[in-house]
Amino acid sequence: MDAITAREIILAPVVTEKSVGQIADKKYTFRVAKDANKIQIARAVEEIFGVKVKKVNTISMKGSYRRMGRFEGYTPSWKKAVVTLTEDSKTIEFFDGLF
Repeated sequence: MDAITAREIILAPVVTEKSVGQIADKKYTFRVAKDANKIQIARAVEEIFGVKVKKVNTISMKGSYRRMGRFEGYTPSWKKAVVTLTEDSKTIEFFDGLF
């Protein structure tokens, strides 16, 4: 089995009204690889951002129904992770400029 790098696990940040509101509680939301588990996600966040992870919650997001004229289908399913940092950990700089 090939070793997955941290950049292949953490795909993108999820920036929504709810996720930006959780930044004050040191909770950050990311789009992650579908086959990644909580331990791999925690290690990847610690490696990329240099922070300490307390807890990871994952959610499998079902693709939503879309129509373009007479064509219809579903967007791809994806996986979301809400990462909670420890109290003594520093914040993630990427999210600091959002609010």
